[in-house]
Amino acid sequence: MKNKLFKMMVSLLVLTTLISCATIMGKSGPETLNVRSTPDQANVTIIDELGTKIFEGKTPVALPLEKKKGYFKGKKYTVKIQKEGYAEQTVTVDTRLNGWYIGGNIILGGLIGWLIVDPATGAMWTLDSNEINVTLETSKHGAIIEPNKIGVVLLQDVPLSLRDKMVKVSQ
Repeated sequence: MKNKLFKMMVSLLVLTTLISCATIMGKSGPETLNVRSTPDQANVTIIDELGTKIFEGKTPVALPLEKKKGYFKGKKYTVKIQKEGYAEQTVTVDTRLNGWYIGGNIILGGLIGWLIVDPATGAMWTLDSNEINVTLETSKHGAIIEPNKIGVVLLQDVPLSLRDKMVKVSQ
């Protein structure tokens, strides 16, 4: 009986040194980024650290982003949000070390998890932000006229999408 218990304890000890905490407890694949804007239907462009366009679409959107650039290297993204008549906003989404990778491997995972499995799967990384919520402000060069309000703007400051709705008023 003691021999069986001893073998089980040794097996458990060996098993805990071979696992990798971030891969088991975290997520090794892409992570979802939610992008929202006020007003919605703004154009979203996501570019990675190499200058490659990853995504182009409109808000609101939820999309998967890869966290791993390479072995022991996390990804970094630039998210540009723009809408005609509004100032463009740029947000950087970076990766940081996953808490399970740091703490979990110290307690349970061991060197194999820390040096091989989690870096290879990308589970050692997590996005520093899963949500981007921006409120777009009117452009310095233009203006957005709210419905049922009177405003005076230069013709060049009126967005092209609104010019066909303009009515000429004679004196």
